[in-house]
Amino acid sequence: MLYSPDELLALLIVTGGILVQAWVGIGFGLLAAPLLYLIDPAYVPGPVLVLGWLLSVVVVVKQRHSLNWRRVFPAIVARLPGSWCGALLLVNIAPYQLSLFFGASLLLAVWLSSRHYGLALSPASLTVGGFFSGLLGTATSVGGPPMALLYQHEPRLTARNEIAAFFLIGTPMSMLMLLSRGGPALLSPTLTLKMIPGVLLGFWLSRRLERVFQKDSARPAILLISAASASVVLWQGITAGLAG
Repeated sequence: MLYSPDELLALLIVTGGILVQAWVGIGFGLLAAPLLYLIDPAYVPGPVLVLGWLLSVVVVVKQRHSLNWRRVFPAIVARLPGSWCGALLLVNIAPYQLSLFFGASLLLAVWLSSRHYGLALSPASLTVGGFFSGLLGTATSVGGPPMALLYQHEPRLTARNEIAAFFLIGTPMSMLMLLSRGGPALLSPTLTLKMIPGVLLGFWLSRRLERVFQKDSARPAILLISAASASVVLWQGITAGLAG
């Protein structure tokens, strides 16, 4: 399989983004999507969704014996109505208004978490987190932080594995919405296929990182990535509002 210089750069970006998400649990979409879009807009959102989902497949297959499916199940169920509400809001509310509201809400949630206020991990909180992850993921393409903030006090591997299980079931919902709206072309199969080695390499590098940098908590990284996600969404809302 031959790669152009731009595709090699995209492969490097995918590898780095997958490395972060495979270690922390979130971050691939936030880090990779803006850079890939600059290379070729066709990378977003289809290939980014598919590649992130493939990482979830790899993580879940590797960690299937230690996954607590029963605990994450309420979040998986709640993502469906959340995704539906996100699509409904997109039809009835200006996208920049959603970005402003959700970006500000996420920043507030990150600030409260940094002040040691937070929800305990329970079926009720996971239901709320799964709902808002589906809503945010559909409305703004940033769906990881609501779940990650719930898992910030859990051991890093537990957070990573259960968030991966959540996205394993939840991401296909977004992919089906893309297929229903624009057909297979929106998933850009050729670009996606060429980036798959980046998923495998990024995951392999994350395993090597775990052996060298043995840290049980990903809380600082989760708060940092969540704050960055909120800032990106908020900035999108501000620029879109000023332009409109």
